[in-house]
Amino acid sequence: MEGFFISMDELIDILDADGNMTNTTAMKSEAHKNGWFHQTVHIWFYTSDGKILIQQRGKEKDVYPLLWDVSVAGHIGAGEDIITSALREVQEEIGLTILPSDLEKIGIFKSVKKHSEILKDYEFHHTFITKLKLPFSALQKQDSEVEALKLESIKQFSKAVIDTSKYNYVPHDISYYKTILKEISSRNKNV
Repeated sequence: MEGFFISMDELIDILDADGNMTNTTAMKSEAHKNGWFHQTVHIWFYTSDGKILIQQRGKEKDVYPLLWDVSVAGHIGAGEDIITSALREVQEEIGLTILPSDLEKIGIFKSVKKHSEILKDYEFHHTFITKLKLPFSALQKQDSEVEALKLESIKQFSKAVIDTSKYNYVPHDISYYKTILKEISSRNKNV
């Protein structure tokens, strides 16, 4: 099992606590061990009929295995363009090819989660929303990362983010979830 996680390691840029580049890089595992800030992408897909695509994290994940989370997420590689990273993660995790123009950036969110003495997830999430233009059946989940995918109504999603433990959601900050809800709802006439 240990080899599985080593192969998932990657070189990433290290940031300071304000989100500025430090011009240093490290392996993702080293950043998590030492609590060094780094960048990720979060891409939230929504449908025109008032639903949000969520993914159940893979059972082999180091943190929050089998909890429901953002449609697509991943670490930004060292020197990698943020949009390129987002497009790559969408392709890898749900099998869709989208265009840069499909992504609407809604912010950068600082997240500090100390899971244990040797696992500290200190991240800046570059967060995007995008409309799911293909049917749900067209999605192809990455088996090593994603346990399941589902479309959830905005109403149900709203309930889940208020009580993440009851609904088996990753416990992101409530302000983060409220921003996602607000941004998607403002673009969806069926809410």
